[in-house]
Amino acid sequence: MRSFLRLLPPALILVAGFAAGASAQRLDYQPPETKGMEIEDHSGQTIPEDLEFTDEDGRTVRIGDYLEDGKPLVLQMVYFECPMLCNLVLNGFVEGAKGIQWTPGKEYRVVTVSFDPKDTPEAAQAKKANYVESLGRPDAAEGWHFLVGDKDRVRALADAVGFPYRYLKDRDQFAHSAGIFVIDPEGRISRTLYGIEFKPQDLRFSLMEASKGRLGTPLQKLVLFCFHYDASRNAYGLVAINVMKIGGLVTVAAVGTLMAVLWYRERHRRPKVV
Repeated sequence: MRSFLRLLPPALILVAGFAAGASAQRLDYQPPETKGMEIEDHSGQTIPEDLEFTDEDGRTVRIGDYLEDGKPLVLQMVYFECPMLCNLVLNGFVEGAKGIQWTPGKEYRVVTVSFDPKDTPEAAQAKKANYVESLGRPDAAEGWHFLVGDKDRVRALADAVGFPYRYLKDRDQFAHSAGIFVIDPEGRISRTLYGIEFKPQDLRFSLMEASKGRLGTPLQKLVLFCFHYDASRNAYGLVAINVMKIGGLVTVAAVGTLMAVLWYRERHRRPKVV
């Protein structure tokens, strides 16, 4: 408890910074423990799929195992004894996932990796049970996995996605930032979502992008065309030029339809009988 209270102020500063949607900005003052902990955008880079970890059932798995079925992957870097920030990230993801119709294991997968080498498969299993229950979709247990591993492999994965963290020996805790990573089926980082809040719209759009067109209705795909992820706001926003393009196409289609109807009526108008 004492170590938690000692870490609370810097953690609160981190949360406040991200919750305000200012990932691209820097706080005027940062405690030494949090400096250099900003998540980097590694979009387009590939993750090392051959890295081996241990899942919640004690089985040896590869990160690439979760990409073999062609579904997009949501990757979360946490540690199970984190006093606050990791739980906020996981809770934020659950709230966002509740707002979309897709379920882990069916349309996409989720992998939560602990960067604390002391975490065990038993702890991973308990954490998984808690969050699958919180999501309220029992089938998600087939598609949401909690992994542990040795520090070198975890560090290699964290470096690949741009997630820095630092062990604070005097507090027996870790300094880190908040965010999740969306990976496409080829193992490329498609989108980094910063902060502790993941709105359903943002989660849906990021999964649609990573799925390469496999997810989403035609209408949802049309809507996505009008949006673009703005890292400075930690959210997808309308792109005016694309909205204008869609509006122009709709106008042209409407005018063309009207002209076709008028032409058809004129062509098939019956001559007046004198």
